[in-house]
Amino acid sequence: MISAVVLAAGSATRFGGTKQLEIVRDKPLSQHAIDAALAAGVDEIVVVLGHDADHVAAALRLPAIARVVRNPAYASGIASSLAAGLRALGDSDAAVVLLGDQPGITPSHVGALIDAFGRRSSPIVRLRFASGPGPALLARETWSEAEALEGDAGARVLAERHPEWVEEVDVGGQAPVDVDVPEDLGRA
Repeated sequence: MISAVVLAAGSATRFGGTKQLEIVRDKPLSQHAIDAALAAGVDEIVVVLGHDADHVAAALRLPAIARVVRNPAYASGIASSLAAGLRALGDSDAAVVLLGDQPGITPSHVGALIDAFGRRSSPIVRLRFASGPGPALLARETWSEAEALEGDAGARVLAERHPEWVEEVDVGGQAPVDVDVPEDLGRA
């Protein structure tokens, strides 16, 4: 069983408001990651919310395989949201970790992670764009260490700490835009 964890809990201080609610290509920003995971065929989706959680939850269209988990410690950094998402998963073998502010991640990107995991030799599978690393899939055996991360350390930091665990899937091209400030919306 492969799950997806969508991290959409941040307070978006650089953005100046609840960016998860911004409409990008006719839907809320965080909906893109949910839809990409669903279309790629994951078995379960956990969406981690924190800041303005009620409004974000109300704006999202969750498929039957998805549910919201609230992270009351979201202000402490992405690590607490990653841990909350991983703890909420069922009997998954692995979790694709997606950012709720990266609408350019596609079902084919998620599918590439899942396919590589199926023939893997490493517990972390990560997309590699020409411009740098992208989303990762974490096998269950990495979760205890991922759950122990603190602050703004997420899957990227875990991969950097253990390069021997990482298998990269080269997808080329530029990494999709992370929406961090309002100007990024036009590029997304």
